[in-house]
Amino acid sequence: MTVLFSRLLPLALLFPLVPQVLASQPIDLENGEEINEVCAGCHGEYGQGGKAGKYPRLAGLPAPYIAEQLKDFRSRSRPNMPMVEHVDERQMPDEDIQDIAAYLARIELPSKLPPVDEHAPGFNAYARLLESKKVVQIPRAPGNVQAGKKLYHRECASCHGRRGEGRNKKNIPMLAGQYTNYLWRQVRLFHEGKRHHDPDDPDERLLDDFSHQELKDIFAWLSTADD
Repeated sequence: MTVLFSRLLPLALLFPLVPQVLASQPIDLENGEEINEVCAGCHGEYGQGGKAGKYPRLAGLPAPYIAEQLKDFRSRSRPNMPMVEHVDERQMPDEDIQDIAAYLARIELPSKLPPVDEHAPGFNAYARLLESKKVVQIPRAPGNVQAGKKLYHRECASCHGRRGEGRNKKNIPMLAGQYTNYLWRQVRLFHEGKRHHDPDDPDERLLDDFSHQELKDIFAWLSTADD
């Protein structure tokens, strides 16, 4: 397939680039934690997502990115009816958006538990159980992992990192560690024009330059990238 210049930043379409600056008022992480009690009903106590990607992972995404998506849900420039009632300005003013975004961005979720000796003195089984609840391991997605790795490194790594870890300083979210089903759903929304990478150019369709098999291979590699 011919590589087009416009494909240099394609997978950024799944998570559009957002402004780097949040509101200037102080962040209240305790308030963010309280707000997360509502979010946890769908997205999990630790922002880990759920139901195999029906609810995406939020933990570890850049705070400005999270805030921008919440505001897009509010304005309905990113259609998502289940979210509308939660982001209404009366329910979640801009200050609350800043706080929940900062709170979720600070959560770190491992992809595996460190080894321990369960027979060692002082081993705490309950603490180990709580630790295990934070583990997010994306199931291996179908596709050619090696082909996907090669294509990802050529087309996507400059924005989303060599291992799909994202770039927090540029507010570019991770792709590795996100649910494959969610990534596919975003592809469909972009193909249907229901999400836009550039609001000034809503007809931009960079993902159309990828075949279904190429995306399948990229997602297969991403599902293994944080192992």
